[in-house]
Amino acid sequence: MLLGGNCLGSFVVEKNSLKVTSSAESILGVYDSAIGSFGVPKHGGTLVGRVVYPEANKRGCINFDQFGMSFKSRLGALPIVLLLDRGDCFFALKALSAQQAGAAAILIADDCNEPLITLNTPEETPAFAEYLQDIAIPSALITKSLGDRIKEALSNWDHVDINLHWREPLLRPDELVEYEFWTNGDYECGPTCDSQLEFINNFKGAAQILEQKGYTRFTPHYMTWYCPASFILTKQCKTQCINHGRYCAPDIKHYPNRGYDGKDIVIQNLRQACLFKVANESGKPWLWWDYVTDFAIRCKWIDKYTKECADKVIRSLGIDVTKIDDCIGDIEADAQNPILEAEQKAQLGEGNRGDVTMLPTLMINNRQYRGKLEKGAVLKAICARFQDATEQAICLSEVLSDIETNRCSENNGGCWEDNTANITACRDTIRGRVCECPVVNGVKYYGDGYTHCESKHVYLTRKKPSLQTRDSGYTYCESKYISLVRKKLSLQRCNPGEIVVWAIILGLGVAGAAGYAYYKYKILVRSLLRYLFTLRLKVLECEVIFIC
Repeated sequence: MLLGGNCLGSFVVEKNSLKVTSSAESILGVYDSAIGSFGVPKHGGTLVGRVVYPEANKRGCINFDQFGMSFKSRLGALPIVLLLDRGDCFFALKALSAQQAGAAAILIADDCNEPLITLNTPEETPAFAEYLQDIAIPSALITKSLGDRIKEALSNWDHVDINLHWREPLLRPDELVEYEFWTNGDYECGPTCDSQLEFINNFKGAAQILEQKGYTRFTPHYMTWYCPASFILTKQCKTQCINHGRYCAPDIKHYPNRGYDGKDIVIQNLRQACLFKVANESGKPWLWWDYVTDFAIRCKWIDKYTKECADKVIRSLGIDVTKIDDCIGDIEADAQNPILEAEQKAQLGEGNRGDVTMLPTLMINNRQYRGKLEKGAVLKAICARFQDATEQAICLSEVLSDIETNRCSENNGGCWEDNTANITACRDTIRGRVCECPVVNGVKYYGDGYTHCESKHVYLTRKKPSLQTRDSGYTYCESKYISLVRKKLSLQRCNPGEIVVWAIILGLGVAGAAGYAYYKYKILVRSLLRYLFTLRLKVLECEVIFIC
């Protein structure tokens, strides 16, 4: 019922061009094919290949190794584009089977006469999420009629060569590539949340460089639903919605150990949207990426998914918290929120753009991105939107060659620092700035990297040479190493097991020394007795001589 308001939506199938260049006269020409939402489409490029329809395993649901079949192209030959039939298993599993058999791309022929549909991924359960990330070849769906004609040509021993061209419908408007990312602030919803957070972490550095250099204009978006009027006073709506049921985040999958509910997620989504608005107005929209990644590190846990923790992250980025609070407004009021109203309207499709119905969703120049949600693939798709090939290359090279994002030079990147010792936890990387406690002159600092870092020492002096137990007042096993002041010796990563080993070694050394001393002692005693015996003999000899 919560989803009922969006049932009458518009759906747009993203297409690429398939051109049959060599075959029987009857099928030469250009056709549409639907882009798969998995794998890595060659955005802005063209793949030339030869179509092969397997003699067995025609639906590709079983590993081709079991049939002794390989589709790796021979040296100097065209890449193999494998044609498979629809049915019996997920589209993604067919693509993985084709890839493992060596195919360069996959075409799936529909099994009924209908308009083209998008090849979607299966629900991201852990079993499917693992192999979805491994798919790297492009995939496309073709109509049943085209599939039948290709199969007929192949059965007549005709070669079918094709060009797959990934056309880019809308090139950059206003001298920029515009893209938007539909996400949410839930970090405990399973593989889907894990994959989108991993993408944000990996893409952050590239996104910030593209924005700062003026190549792109980025906007984050958030999906919400409304609670039907007759259910507003129910427990479900009260725990999942704000503003009297106007904006909700239904907990479709129940995670009892998460510790926060749909209402908390809606508030976090609103806070992220407001932060982007305030940061964008100040000319620093890229701070959104820092906030989302920092919040995930510092605040996603059950006892920290709070406003207090979020405010600490916001302040560390140099953003005025009061402006964020003013933007959020009164979440208990029976009134509309301008930010979330705009988000709900943006969900609806218009023109060539379909409704946004899935999370995460990436839109580039108002068209839905199809392919793997992975840094390299997305970066190529964004840069391919430039009409000029030179600018496409510059876009890629600028990001890939810029190892540093230079975020630590401003406000120390919101990380911990010790001005007196000139030590900072901020470090620039291609993934943006990271806050990690440093290693200085071989000394490791520990902490969260944002609010505190400290080194922990325990010094053992000459007066306290032995390793004391935890009950003695020493806490050396809680720190990460022991410093022996007199000899400047460092034992890395102290733990009880190492202490036992060193104690045994020390005991063996002492026993050896004692044994050696005892051995020397016996030799000394024997020598002394021999000397005394010799001396006694001489005395007796003298006595005999004297008597005589």
